Amino acid sequence: MTLKIYNTLSRQKEEFIPNKPGHVAMYVCGPNLYAPCHVGHAFSYIVFDVVKRYLKFRGYHVRHVQNFTDIEDRIIAKAQAENTTIQAIAEVYIARFFDEMDALNIERADAYPRATGVIPTIIEITRGLIEKGFAYVVDGDVYFRVRRADHYGKLAHRSLDEMEAGARIEVDERKEDPMDFALWKASKPGEPAWDSPWGPGRPGWHIECSAMNLVEHGEQIDIHGGGQDVIFPHHENEIAQSESYTGKKPFVKYWMHNALLRLATDTSAEDKMSRHVGNTLWIRDVLARHEPDAVRLYLLSTHYRTPLAWTDADVDAMARGLERLRAAVKDAVPPTHIEDNALTQLAEQTRARFIAAMDDDFGTPQAIAALYDLAREINRARNENASAQTLASAQATLRELAGVLGLTLQEPKTRMMHAAPFIELLIATRQELRAAKQFALADKIRNELAKLGVLLEDGPQGTTWKAA
Repeated sequence: MTLKIYNTLSRQKEEFIPNKPGHVAMYVCGPNLYAPCHVGHAFSYIVFDVVKRYLKFRGYHVRHVQNFTDIEDRIIAKAQAENTTIQAIAEVYIARFFDEMDALNIERADAYPRATGVIPTIIEITRGLIEKGFAYVVDGDVYFRVRRADHYGKLAHRSLDEMEAGARIEVDERKEDPMDFALWKASKPGEPAWDSPWGPGRPGWHIECSAMNLVEHGEQIDIHGGGQDVIFPHHENEIAQSESYTGKKPFVKYWMHNALLRLATDTSAEDKMSRHVGNTLWIRDVLARHEPDAVRLYLLSTHYRTPLAWTDADVDAMARGLERLRAAVKDAVPPTHIEDNALTQLAEQTRARFIAAMDDDFGTPQAIAALYDLAREINRARNENASAQTLASAQATLRELAGVLGLTLQEPKTRMMHAAPFIELLIATRQELRAAKQFALADKIRNELAKLGVLLEDGPQGTTWKAA
């Protein structure tokens, strides 16, 4: 069997052959730290978590890097509005990010570089691009000459003129071309700044990822992931500046982009969740209403390149379907030997189906269908009083393959502990409402938590909770 990945660059599925046999250098665009992450971010991070898990399952050693953008216009604006620093803003949202990713059973990356941590490399790349004629300085700003980059637009599959016609371009008469983009920005009064050969300033957005890749992976990587919304201009600009700097070495071998998630009820012009628009559903709110396995199963039930509209009813349906998988592995015992029976044979057929589905550009819907078929037969055999050892091998296979998709198959009460930070936040909010004598809203929080299986107990020392 051969793993094939759809490459945005070539617009076709390609056999996966990493630059270094047995090793995968993987980079996934992380969050901009001016606000919390929404479930659209979770969609992307779950997708690439499964990509990593499957590559490891297939025997590859994967080094996964995901960045934090901690210097950018909106972070600066938020810090100024709240009379704090960008570092303080970043720490708040990084802590929340890890809490939410852990709750969703997303494996942590091997490295989480921050843009502010690679400023020397950003300056080095910018200086090199200027020396090679790919960039120029204007009043302390440094811009990249897009028309000097060979095949600019090859990722988006559009000509420069087509991209210019459809882009929102801020008018700046100092630029040689409207499409030229900033590598370095001269600092304004009150903004964070670093010394550079062109004066105090800060990096542009696109150069950050090129620098972090260079530091963490070197000049060439195997997989670069992100949402379809960053193909242009972000990833297009990454290619241009990285390959121009390194001497046109192919920057990324396989470009992977997940489709976008939107609210089914969203009637705005936006076709995706967007924090600056406000049509978002925060991960914290999702986890207060749904168990993590159900969220993962819902987001993986559609192929990652197919757009998805979020509805709570669909996630609830996935939670009901999960019960069939849980029932199949309930009270499982380790296999002491492999029985040659119909279930064992089906388990091996399921493994082959699972691998075939995932080898075809990570076909999670077909992989999930294979798991459900195996679970159905395990449950049928259990109902017919099959022995524990007769079930054991098939149950072990089901749990192993579910784990490749990041599904824990744990009972909800056990998983409730993963939601503890969010429950504590709701308890604190309820206490504030009670102090403000908004008892109706406080009671609503108690009642809604009860529906989710969380019972609150008020006492002299405060409020405690337990799973129902």
